[in-house]
Amino acid sequence: MKRVITYGTFDLLHYGHINLLRRAKALGDYLVVAISTDEFNWNEKHKKTYFSYEQRKQLLEAIRYVDLVIPEENWQQKKTDMHEYHIDTFVMGDDWKDKFDFLKDEGVEVVYLPRTPEISSSKMKKDLYDANAVDGESKASHDDIDTNPQ
Repeated sequence: MKRVITYGTFDLLHYGHINLLRRAKALGDYLVVAISTDEFNWNEKHKKTYFSYEQRKQLLEAIRYVDLVIPEENWQQKKTDMHEYHIDTFVMGDDWKDKFDFLKDEGVEVVYLPRTPEISSSKMKKDLYDANAVDGESKASHDDIDTNPQ
């Protein structure tokens, strides 16, 4: 059995994430996804997620390409994860190109997959921010909408 691993925050899950997971799974038989914990995101990456670790974990566990979800708690754990989970292939988006080549010394293949160019969580946040800055937030609630066409 060929085991593949990838890492990420996977907040504001979108089709670019699904493309990455599908392509990562195609490289092997068993896909492990390590998702950054809330503490790691805040303390090391200096970013706040919209969804909590547990919520992001549930979302990823519901995706058919994902076989196991584990927490990513620090940058250093990648080396030990390769051995603990018997990983054959390490996969990341190509925006990380060359950053994890040191894992080849752990006996794994390192693959950088092209990102889905037109989508990212950062782009989604910016687009929504820009749209709301111009239009303001929607004032309609479900109570204000007449759903009976009569």
